[in-house]
Amino acid sequence: MENSSEIVSFVLSMYGDIGHLKYLYFLLTMILYVSVILANTALIVIIYVKPNLHEPMYLFLCSLFVNDIYGSTALLPCLMVQILSETHDISLLFCFIQIFNIQTYGDVEFQTLAIMSYDRYVCIYKPLHYNNIITMRRVQIVILVIWIVSFIQVGVLLSFTIRLRFCGTVIDKVCCVNHLVLELSCSPTSILSYVNDVISGLVFCVTAPLVFILFTYIKILSVCLKASKETKTKAFDTCTPHLVSIMSFVFSFLYNIISPRFNKTFVPFELQVILSIYAFIIQPLLNPLIYGLKLLKIRQALKTLC
Repeated sequence: MENSSEIVSFVLSMYGDIGHLKYLYFLLTMILYVSVILANTALIVIIYVKPNLHEPMYLFLCSLFVNDIYGSTALLPCLMVQILSETHDISLLFCFIQIFNIQTYGDVEFQTLAIMSYDRYVCIYKPLHYNNIITMRRVQIVILVIWIVSFIQVGVLLSFTIRLRFCGTVIDKVCCVNHLVLELSCSPTSILSYVNDVISGLVFCVTAPLVFILFTYIKILSVCLKASKETKTKAFDTCTPHLVSIMSFVFSFLYNIISPRFNKTFVPFELQVILSIYAFIIQPLLNPLIYGLKLLKIRQALKTLC
């Protein structure tokens, strides 16, 4: 290990001095976190107890809902502690754990959305062969591979970071982010970590899934242009929630990549914070909402239970 013995923690500077408003922010964050857990857990339970929902698409949704709970848990409990804290320090160990959790959450989300686009592609492009191509067994294996590969990939990525020596301590964020931690390094090997971060994080975990999603939707669009009105309606109903989820998550990702390169003084501080944690609050609430309201079988199951 090369970690400097002088640096034992980082300072998350984006919290600033919020005074007595910290109790209000803490309460709002707690309400949102509980809402995320309840909304996603409710749909997971509904899919589990309803036999007619034991289909490949709903198994993908379960994985998505579990990941949303995991992603919110990666940040929001720590966020609540930091809101009430006076110093906003985070130890190196907890910072690395947070990076691991946040990175795996993003990887699993992108890859799950990508494989769901393939599910929609087969359903619309090859409807007669759907049950032969997309089986429950294959879906279970794919979901397991997504989670395992994401954990291994982020573990390898993080192994480069934890070996670095750090000279800076201030992270201009409400949470630990790998590329910001790398900027605090004064180790001569930090360039290898940057390269690994770009190749592993940006190329394989983001660009590749997005290119695959774009390809599948081009195929779906080509089918819809030649299909009947009934097929177009079916495609619209099944693809709309998925597209909304993708655009929402991509927006969050692009904001966090682009925003540090621009002057944000004209943007209210509270809005900057909300946008920076959009993927951990809005996305986990949006997914159960749009899938719960848009998909007919889930709506019917909700009505039955109510």
